[in-house]
This record gives sequence, C-alpha cells and structure tokens, in this order.
Amino acid sequence: MEQPSRAKLEEALKRAIEAEIEGQHFYRMAGHSTQDDKGKEVFEWLAKEEFHHAEFLKAQLRAVREKGEADPTLTLGLPRRLSDPYPIFSEELKGRAQDAHFEMTALSVGVQLEENAIKFYKEQALASSDPVVRKFFLELADWETGHYSALLQQQELLKDDYWTENRFSPF
Repeated sequence: MEQPSRAKLEEALKRAIEAEIEGQHFYRMAGHSTQDDKGKEVFEWLAKEEFHHAEFLKAQLRAVREKGEADPTLTLGLPRRLSDPYPIFSEELKGRAQDAHFEMTALSVGVQLEENAIKFYKEQALASSDPVVRKFFLELADWETGHYSALLQQQELLKDDYWTENRFSPF
C-alpha cells in the first residue's frame, strides 16, 4: 500500500476505534442508568458489540502497521438483528412514558451515534481502492445500520406517548 493511502487508512482506523469505544462507554452507561430490565440487557449487548468492533479495528490497524495492508482473514461475524416490536425496552416502558426522560435521551443519542458511524464507514468504503478495506467498512456500516434501525424503531414507538404525557405536543 502506498504511503499516503496507508496513512489515511491508519487515521480512519484510529477514528473508527475511538468512535466504537465511545459507543461502548455510552451504551454501558445507558444500561446502568435505565430502570427497564430489557433496556439494561440490550444496552449491555450493544456495548459488547461496540467493544467487538473496536477490537476488530485494532487488529486491522496492527496489520496495516506491521504488514502494510489490511488482514483479509479477520472477520466480524454475523450481526444479530434486534427485531422485536419493542427492540430496546420492554413494552411496559410505554406505560411509564411520562417518566422515560433518560430512556428517550439515550435513544436520541444512540440514533445519532449510529447514524454518524454509518456515514463514516460508508465514506471510508467508497474512498478505498482496497477490496478488503472496502468490505470490512461496508460490513461495519451494515452492523451499525441494524443498531440504528432498532433504536429509531423504539424511539418512534415511544415518542407519541412520551410527548403527550409530558405535554410537549402542541395538540
């Protein structure tokens, strides 16, 4: 790999690692802070996925530094999709929507983190001429798209009740 491309890839990997670690810490904090048992479980699972992504990216960074190229033998595995009607929190949270301030904030922040990650990974895939690099950045974008979809679905399921119960709605 030529030097400028290698330097750009190293910088992209470092930024991605940093973002995954920040996501891991956010989801761990969210899991500790919510009162919803399912939310605790799902946020901890999301934190573990972000940790796994960071470890994968660190291994790729080591490969680029040591061998001058990404390692095609490293794999992310298959993403688990959160597809329940209430993918993050239990349905009971809807009945406590008036007091779900932290949970609604956590959903908003999580949606933004995942949206940023998707955009970054897709940009990096498009910018790379290396098929190995392109492939793993697209795989990461796919994982984060699953997280994003689940968080957004949950946010939409709770939003109307939350807004109504807290008199945010203009109606």
